[in-house]
Amino acid sequence: MLFKGDPMKAIVQTVYGSPDVLQLAEVSLPRVPDNGVLVKVHATSVNAGDWYLMRGSPFFVRLMFGGLRKPKIPTLGMDVAGTVAAVGRSVTQFKPGDAVFGDTSEAGFGGFAEYVCAPESTFVHKPNQISFAAAGTVPVAAVTALQGLRDCGHIQPGQTVLINGASSGVGTFAVQLAKAFGAEVHALCSTEKMPIVRQLGADQVIDYRQTDITQTSVQYDLIFDAAAYRSVFHYFSILKPQGTYVLVGGSIGRLLRLMLFGGLISRLRPQTIKVLSVKPNQADLLVLCDLLAAGKIKPAIDRTYSLSEVPIAIRELEQRQVTGKIAIVI
Repeated sequence: MLFKGDPMKAIVQTVYGSPDVLQLAEVSLPRVPDNGVLVKVHATSVNAGDWYLMRGSPFFVRLMFGGLRKPKIPTLGMDVAGTVAAVGRSVTQFKPGDAVFGDTSEAGFGGFAEYVCAPESTFVHKPNQISFAAAGTVPVAAVTALQGLRDCGHIQPGQTVLINGASSGVGTFAVQLAKAFGAEVHALCSTEKMPIVRQLGADQVIDYRQTDITQTSVQYDLIFDAAAYRSVFHYFSILKPQGTYVLVGGSIGRLLRLMLFGGLISRLRPQTIKVLSVKPNQADLLVLCDLLAAGKIKPAIDRTYSLSEVPIAIRELEQRQVTGKIAIVI
C-alpha cells in the first residue's frame, strides 16, 4: 500500500544550469487528487524542452513556467510510460494495474521519477504491441510530428514532403507518419544517420553536408522543419507556390522570430508559413496508439539509460549526439 509522503527517487534541481545541477534524490510520493492517476514510471525519455527548463534559457522559458531566479519545477520529464498504482475517486478511465503512457508537460512535469501523478486526461492505455521503453519515447515527439504534419501542414496523400532534421526524435516520427499519410518523403540528415532514416521508410534520404537542397530541381508541397538552423527564406525556392512550410523545432531564436513575423511573410508570399504550438491531448495519443498497434510507426531508440543517468542523456541530446530517442528505463 502506498501513502502520500512515502519516499521515492527522483531527479531534482534547485538551480538553473548544466546537467550537473540535476541530482538523484529521495522525495515524497505525490498526493493523488480526485481526478488524478498515480503512475509507477517504468520508462520516460528526454526532450529539448527538458534542457531549456533545466537551463532556464532562453529567459522567456522562466516567464512561461515561473521561477525567474530558481526553478519552480523541481523534477522535469514530460514523457511517461508505466503502470497505474492508484486512482482518485472521480477517475473512470483507469484502474490500478493498467499500462498507460502520456505527456505530463501540462500537469507539472515530474516524469524523471519513480512515480508521477497527473489528471486522467493525461494518459491513454499502452498498446500491448510495444514495450514500456518504447512507449516512454512516444508522447512528446510523436504528437509534435503528428500535429505539425496534419494540423499545420494539412498533409495529403500523394504530396511530396521534405523532412528536415529527419534523424531527430521528432523527425524520425515525422518520416513514418508522412509515409502513413501516403506522402512521398524526402529526408535531410547527416551522413552517419542516413541508414536509420532510410530504414524508417523515407523514399529519398539526402545528406545535407553533401547536397544543397535548394539547388535541386524538386519542388515540395510541404516542408517540415525539425532542425531550423537555416532561415525560412532558404527554402522558398524549393517550396511550391501553394506549398506550406512548418517549423516545429531547432533554434529558439529562429522559432521566436518566425512566430513574430511568419504571418507577415505569408501575406507577402503565396506560400503558407506556420510555427507549431504543440497541444498535448488524449485524442492524438489515441491516434498514435492505433498506428503503433498496427506497426505503421515505431520509436527509433538510439540508447537506453537508467534514472540516475538522466543528466548524461540530456547532455548527449544537447550535443546532438542522438539519432531518434533516448529511453530512460526505471
